[in-house]
Amino acid sequence: MAKEITSTSEDFNKWYTDVIKKAELVDYSCVRGCVILRPYGFAIWENITGVVDKLLKKIGVENVSMPLLIPESLLRQEKDHIEGFNVEAAWVTCGGGKELSERLCVRPTSEVLFCSHFSQIIESWRDLPKLYNQWCSVVRWEKTSRPFLRSVEFHWQEGHTIHSEHEEAREFTITILNLYADFFRETLCIPFILGKKTEKEKFAGAKETYTVECMMKDGKALQSATSHFFGSKFAEVFEINFRDKNNAEKLVSQTSWGLSTRVIAAIIMVHGDDDGLVLPPKIAPIQIVIIPIFPKREEILKKSNEVFENLKNLFRIKFDASDHTPGWKFAEYEVKGVPIRIEIGPKDVLNDECVLVRRDTREKKKCFIKDLKKNLDTMFEDINKNLYLKALKNMESRIFKANSWNEMVDLLGYGGFIKTLWCGAPVCEEKVKNELGLSSRCMPLKNKITEGVCPVCGKEAITEIFWGKSY
Repeated sequence: MAKEITSTSEDFNKWYTDVIKKAELVDYSCVRGCVILRPYGFAIWENITGVVDKLLKKIGVENVSMPLLIPESLLRQEKDHIEGFNVEAAWVTCGGGKELSERLCVRPTSEVLFCSHFSQIIESWRDLPKLYNQWCSVVRWEKTSRPFLRSVEFHWQEGHTIHSEHEEAREFTITILNLYADFFRETLCIPFILGKKTEKEKFAGAKETYTVECMMKDGKALQSATSHFFGSKFAEVFEINFRDKNNAEKLVSQTSWGLSTRVIAAIIMVHGDDDGLVLPPKIAPIQIVIIPIFPKREEILKKSNEVFENLKNLFRIKFDASDHTPGWKFAEYEVKGVPIRIEIGPKDVLNDECVLVRRDTREKKKCFIKDLKKNLDTMFEDINKNLYLKALKNMESRIFKANSWNEMVDLLGYGGFIKTLWCGAPVCEEKVKNELGLSSRCMPLKNKITEGVCPVCGKEAITEIFWGKSY
């Protein structure tokens, strides 16, 4: 029996909820705002972490593990940082049946823990740089929650590095941003805009925040990964000093960066369709499913199993020999977004053939079993390219340019990003948010500013900027 899913055109938000439930990605837990990542959902996250972890290690990043709990006194040492997370903080006040002498915060992020550690282990320039990352979960007490998009507890990676020079730290901030960009393009097949956040939207305590902004099918933005340049702001507070080659005492310069299970929401809302998930092959838990058309016929089972044995060490593959009907299986693996389906029936066995079916386009192709590996490799490449180009077409068709306030107002009903010039004044940013319901997404990294004026106030512009509604 097919699993009914609300169509994207009828109710995009309901469609999203239907997909994550019926694809068995999550279940709701007994704790408000927290979800259970089911095996299929967690397998997607494992594949994401596997790719990102390798990319980070290639540039010298090492994994560490920091404590879950942060003493309140430590968290309050950096004023802007605690103010940024104060309303989202969860506190432990009792332990071992006794009231604690100092509250402990369940980590919303780990900057202060890394800073405290760095201050203890750094002595000279020979100790630098330190390129650390941790995979963990964090807690932020959100008022409202949606699986993957915003929840009280979520999984992520957070990188923290210290350098001897500001320029080196800033360069590493951009290196990480470009690493994320490559990952979104090559692995997730998701287009994006790279840019710098405004002062209002940057990370609490950062000097500069850079972002990967992705557009969902409905035109809304999703901040999907960020990279922050701290300079010596945290180093001053936590006294992270080192002696340079001239034996002079200096402060380190820092970066911080991360992506979370929110990227799964991006995958769902960029690639998914009315029948469920459409997963990029590189992160799909099941890349190929083999479905025998008449599963009780011995020759079909034998041939299907032969194909499975030949491919199982090359791909993440499943052979479904259950007694469900082929139609039920087709629907089941379409909901789960399995990129390629292999069908084997009586005629296929006689001709030593099979049928390949793509999830992204539903195209079917006959293939001799001896040529299967070659055809699968080509098909995966085509799927990657098609998913990216399809998403890119959607994004580019929903970016609108406005030169005046009236043009911005007129474009509100189209859904997507509005690109304008901007004077840089926070008051104009606030006016766009309050009157048009649009937040600043980013100032593009490749800024092509020419002479012009801010459409909000009419003053001379200093940058381009993207506005949009976001998740």
